[in-house]
Amino acid sequence: MILTAEKKEKYIEIAVTDGRDMDGTKSSLAELARLLDTAGAECVYQVTQTMEAPSPGTYIGKGKIEELREFIDAFDADGVISDDELTPAQMGNLEAALDVKVIDRTMLILDIFAQHATTKEGQIQVEMAQLQYKSSRLSGSAGIAMSRLGGGIGTRGPGETKLETDRRRIRDRISSLRRQLKEMEKNRENTRKSRSKNQIPVFAIVGYTNAGKSTLLNALTGSSVLEEDALFATLDPTTRRMDLGDGWQVLLTDTVGFISKLPHNLIDAFHSTLEEAKYADYIIHVVDSADPALERNMDVVYQTLSELHISGKPILTVFNKGDKAENARPLFDGHADIAVHISAKTGQGLEDLKRAMKKLLMSGMKQINEVIPYTEGSRLERLHEYGHIIKEEYRPDGVYVEAYVNRAFS
Repeated sequence: MILTAEKKEKYIEIAVTDGRDMDGTKSSLAELARLLDTAGAECVYQVTQTMEAPSPGTYIGKGKIEELREFIDAFDADGVISDDELTPAQMGNLEAALDVKVIDRTMLILDIFAQHATTKEGQIQVEMAQLQYKSSRLSGSAGIAMSRLGGGIGTRGPGETKLETDRRRIRDRISSLRRQLKEMEKNRENTRKSRSKNQIPVFAIVGYTNAGKSTLLNALTGSSVLEEDALFATLDPTTRRMDLGDGWQVLLTDTVGFISKLPHNLIDAFHSTLEEAKYADYIIHVVDSADPALERNMDVVYQTLSELHISGKPILTVFNKGDKAENARPLFDGHADIAVHISAKTGQGLEDLKRAMKKLLMSGMKQINEVIPYTEGSRLERLHEYGHIIKEEYRPDGVYVEAYVNRAFS
């Protein structure tokens, strides 16, 4: 456990920067502190070192290690956390030099995912990501580092088993988990096919972690998906049906939040979950307009979408949390087809958002004008359920209908 009866675990953050983007480094360390808080620990101090590249053996230089020892004693820190993923050698050497637990950003994110995985699929995905991370850290100094972890951050979750000590068994376990995920992916694919057959347009809600995606889903659909002011509060995709008004019906899918330096093994493990956006018809990109690092966060989202080979979809960018933005400034997203400003919490701008969604829908749908014979009542029912009826007129030879439908509708 991270929390003990007496106190939270205390960590000193360390980062190496080339000095070209100090604002980015500060922002990343601030985010790391939030990640620690989400995991139930706390940041007590931050140490940065300016150098062209991290030391291959110890990440930071020898002089900085001596300085770090003093800070560890001064703050009575339980451990040190690196803002970058450490190699097995770096982690082992740092632990030997500092005589405290050393973890990195990847381990922390995996720990948070382990806390928040509630479904069977989510738990399997987390376990696989943890095992992939640990499998490269089982020999030499890395093995020493892993054995010294004890309790606390980086040791929680379904992946923490005796498998740590056996590479072969870890490979077998990962293979078993992959097979289980494949079966679950088949079920997810069947669900997608069912949606496609019903011709209901799907909007995938994506965004940087804690941008307000779940709050927006609840505000638009009246559902009660967990809302929490914490990073990665939502891991499992949630789909809800939404009535846009005027006969428009859509599906909204909330997805796991993105973050800078998202571990690649997490992208691999959560691939089927993240792919919900790949099979959507439209993307709603939620941005925290009150976050000073919003431009960087937006870049991370689009970079991650690119890594998932998600492109060419209409994008509606939603600048959220307008009620929290202290200094209103012009906000722009060059990737978006449409952008709106809202506050999902207060409801401000939600009607503008709905109008923007309808506009996207109409641009991506086809208009039909036809007479449906009275003998084909089922087709008329499908049009009413999955299309948007503009005009309906009963005639001797059937029902004349003007409607917008999904391009795949037949």
